[in-house]
Amino acid sequence: MPSGNKSKLINDPLHGFVTLPSALVFDVVQHPYFQRLRRIRQLGMSEWVYPGATHTRFHHALGAMNLMVKALETLRNKGVDITDVEREAAILGILMHDIGHGPYSHTLEYTLAQGVNHEDISIMLMERMDVEFHGALRLAIDIFRGDYHQKPFLHQLISGELDMDRLDYLMRDSFYTGVSEGIVGVDRLIHMLNVKDGDLVVEEKGIYSVEKFLVARRLMYWQVYLHKTVIAADALLVSILKRAREMAKKGSTLGSYHPLMHFLFKDVNPDDFNEEDLDLFVLLDDIDIMSAIKEWQFHEDPILSEMSRRLLRRQLPKIRVQLEPIDYGVKQLMRAQAASIFGESDEAILDYFVHTGVLKNDAYRSDGGGIRILKKDGNVVDVAAASDNYNLDSLKDTVTKFYITYWEF
Repeated sequence: MPSGNKSKLINDPLHGFVTLPSALVFDVVQHPYFQRLRRIRQLGMSEWVYPGATHTRFHHALGAMNLMVKALETLRNKGVDITDVEREAAILGILMHDIGHGPYSHTLEYTLAQGVNHEDISIMLMERMDVEFHGALRLAIDIFRGDYHQKPFLHQLISGELDMDRLDYLMRDSFYTGVSEGIVGVDRLIHMLNVKDGDLVVEEKGIYSVEKFLVARRLMYWQVYLHKTVIAADALLVSILKRAREMAKKGSTLGSYHPLMHFLFKDVNPDDFNEEDLDLFVLLDDIDIMSAIKEWQFHEDPILSEMSRRLLRRQLPKIRVQLEPIDYGVKQLMRAQAASIFGESDEAILDYFVHTGVLKNDAYRSDGGGIRILKKDGNVVDVAAASDNYNLDSLKDTVTKFYITYWEF
């Protein structure tokens, strides 16, 4: 790695000045795998609804790292034993937690590398980087994976019901979308953190801030992450890539950028995702997908070209969201309309024009440890049991909605 001044200040619009706390952290940020996150949108297709939502995984990773620094400092000040080595490893773990995301983040997570999630790819990339850094990332990887059993709270700060990842993305996504429902008392929550018997807890006087966090999370899901127009845009983008893959298997010419062509021509699944796949995956970002779609609007296949043009012009499918499953007769009627216009009767083709799906909103899950409240008498209870808010327990329930997208001709 190049030498030089590695003490850097980054001006973040959300957190102010963010300091890279060590030379190793600086080197990880400078690594090509991490720099690639500059070209991957945090919220996928949400900018089709919220024009300001153009922030990236790079922004979010640095923000989550900054919150981790504050959380570790808070815990140390309360007498929690955290060595300098563990501190740096936890900071590196949260910094790299999204390094495996592909183009358009969650939208295309299972479309390009089918069945391979971004957490698995993140670990593969961390392992590679650990070799490059001569084992310096080993403890960070163990903490990230939950394999550092001496101090489980370090992993819980990275991946838990109240972790630094969620605190940053709620605040950041709220800021860039302009949706105020995501605003939470981050500083208050961090200052209420503590450790009991190795697990992360929140002191009882911080319970109302926790309640606000959980409500904000549910509202942000309906307002932003599962916004019906975002879902329609997601469905269209996935359909375009699916159609492109079908055309590729028929021998159609789709472009010349080898990494993208590799994932269109090859069916990649978790069992055979190899080193070559990983090499090519890290060369992909949002720019490659959109550049391809700009080409495909002129493709000879009328379905691929039509979908590509519609996305570029923001002529998104119509969408209906409801609490009951979509009536089969309604779906068939819409498919019949599409069939008459396009002269198609192939069921697989009609899926491009009429698509159904399910939305699930889990604001809080207690089965994986939940959020623990440290009461004044020293006992630890789940936040739902400690709260005097009778509506809080309902947040553990999964809300399910059903949708249908269809083209209007």
